[in-house]
Amino acid sequence: MELKVIKIGGNIVDDKDALSSFLGAFAKVEGYKILVHGGGKVATEIGKKLGIEPNYVNGRRITDAPTLDLVTMVYAGLINKNIVAELQSIACNAIGLTGADGSVMPAVKRPVKDIDYGFVGDVTSDKINSRLVKALLEQGLTPVFTPLTHDGKGSLLNTNADTIAQEIAKAMAPYMPVELIYCFEKNGVLLDAEDDTSVINSITAADFNELKEAGAITGGMIPKLENAFAAIDAGVATVIIGHASELATIISGDSGTSIR
Repeated sequence: MELKVIKIGGNIVDDKDALSSFLGAFAKVEGYKILVHGGGKVATEIGKKLGIEPNYVNGRRITDAPTLDLVTMVYAGLINKNIVAELQSIACNAIGLTGADGSVMPAVKRPVKDIDYGFVGDVTSDKINSRLVKALLEQGLTPVFTPLTHDGKGSLLNTNADTIAQEIAKAMAPYMPVELIYCFEKNGVLLDAEDDTSVINSITAADFNELKEAGAITGGMIPKLENAFAAIDAGVATVIIGHASELATIISGDSGTSIR
């Protein structure tokens, strides 16, 4: 049976109505499926109320000890369990997981080079407990992963959700055909970031390099596409990037950007 690994972006998590609509569509997806969610702005908003100011370098959150406590509460608690509860209400038997649960996703604390990112983890597919994931799927459960891994030494680690989705897809590819879908607030990879109609229907690695050099693809789309091509190279059958409100048409191949 085919597996769909679907990652939902933080901007959708922030929008209650958009998230609810997406989860309704996700619950209707047939076959094996896994959801990976980002953290959104909720942690930042709650952190400010608690006196924990966000610290970003080059767009990446620095995770010190108080911030790790914050994201654990918000990502693994508030966001993950609300998503699981809503999926249960619409007949999707979801189970919420961090990387520490069943040691499903061990990671290595990112080494300090030019920047100390703090309690941030780097995960690779060969360390993922794919047999456990497979067993959960075969029991009719839908895993919902929050963007937290663990170091095996008692500490959780904040980890990029796009990367988690990619590595899970790669880890499961030897067992079954895997489709990796990145859902966010854009219609796909855009030729013009300001024009939502300028969707590139399909893109190759050569196309990506040309568009990146020309400055047409910038910012957060670069690591998202790098993750997508890494997944394809590792045996993931299909990768699609598209709008969260179009999940059904993304799956049918009628919307979004297909990575080749």
